[in-house]
Amino acid sequence: MPNITAKADTFSCPNYLGQLFQVGMKETPFLTMIGGLTNGGKSTTSFQFPVSQEWGLNAAEQPNISEDDSVTAPDPTTFVRAQKYNTVQIFQRAVTVTYAKQSQVGALSGINVEGSNPVRDEKSFQIEANLKQVAKDVEHTFINGQYQEASASNVAPKTRGMLQAITTNVVDAGSSALTLEFIKDLVRSMADNGAPFDKPVLFAGSQKIQQISTLYKADDKFTSHERDYGGVAIKTVLTDFVELGIVWAPAMPADAIMIADLQYIAPVFCAVPSKGFLFYEDLGKKGAAEIGQIYGQIGLDYGLEAAHGKISNLA
Repeated sequence: MPNITAKADTFSCPNYLGQLFQVGMKETPFLTMIGGLTNGGKSTTSFQFPVSQEWGLNAAEQPNISEDDSVTAPDPTTFVRAQKYNTVQIFQRAVTVTYAKQSQVGALSGINVEGSNPVRDEKSFQIEANLKQVAKDVEHTFINGQYQEASASNVAPKTRGMLQAITTNVVDAGSSALTLEFIKDLVRSMADNGAPFDKPVLFAGSQKIQQISTLYKADDKFTSHERDYGGVAIKTVLTDFVELGIVWAPAMPADAIMIADLQYIAPVFCAVPSKGFLFYEDLGKKGAAEIGQIYGQIGLDYGLEAAHGKISNLA
């Protein structure tokens, strides 16, 4: 039965017998590995927050200074810093369950045999389901989000996701199929641009994960060695510069692969005073129903952008 944008009542949300299963994609490995929504993370008291302050050296060159030149000091060189920033955004969902719906746990639809309805508290079930949807939406946003600044109260703030944030280390596949050379090019670009390679993990969708396994097994560089990052056990492959974690991330688009250094990434929370950064609260009564909302203000701190990389436009 499809989900609906409406209140839960006796007829819109019928009860059934049978073991309860959640179907569809529910994994949020990227969010889990950077701390999740209940553990770790950073706090901010402003929607916009800094993610890094960057500066760099000029291209290397051989000095050409004679003894006569050295008598006079050269023109000064000033190394200028630039601030990178992101924004938290609002995640909000509503829950409305009628009194009649809550009281009729024994009213069953479908095929009825011996047994009982596994959902005994409809309100608690709907709150839990909506919180899981928030986590799935946060995962998608942290990877695919497109930045938008809240320039007015009627403009929604949108956090910048990893794929938009990565601009230095980018390999454009030009609609070609994934090859080992593309991955080598990306890792080499990251090395050349000073990526620290502290906790690098490659994230990809299901098809690309299978292709990567095939490529590295053929190259005899695949290893079954496992590491634990944020409670997620991951396999690794050996590259010329670093041992790289490999993780299936359903939120990754089919035409891209991302290498993210987890050492420099964290969720950012902007708490509502006396309530928290993600909470459920009951709203004013309007009749015979429980009405409430889930509300949160969450963004992504991706740290040093050059620590990450991506392959785009894959077939």
